[in-house]
Amino acid sequence: MKEHLTPFKNTRTSKIVFILSIVSSGYWWLGKGMNVYSNAIVGVIFEMLWFPVLGMLFLLPILSLTLLIKERINVRSLYIYSILINVVTICFMIFSE
Repeated sequence: MKEHLTPFKNTRTSKIVFILSIVSSGYWWLGKGMNVYSNAIVGVIFEMLWFPVLGMLFLLPILSLTLLIKERINVRSLYIYSILINVVTICFMIFSE
């Protein structure tokens, strides 16, 4: 007899958390990789967004971990990838010059 396994579906929340993790990570990598102050408008936008993005970077792994535990730790969950992205970015921020 064949076992009927229900396929795992990522929720809308997991997709949003994953996209926010990519955005916050990309923000820090972009800010580290290029001179954002060479253009005045880009520098102003960067300065206005750094604090909210920093908060997202540190709060999203906590949120992801709690939602992953609620989801009963499924390997296919986007929360795991969100945590990995944020941890790598935090390590990059700490250990880079």
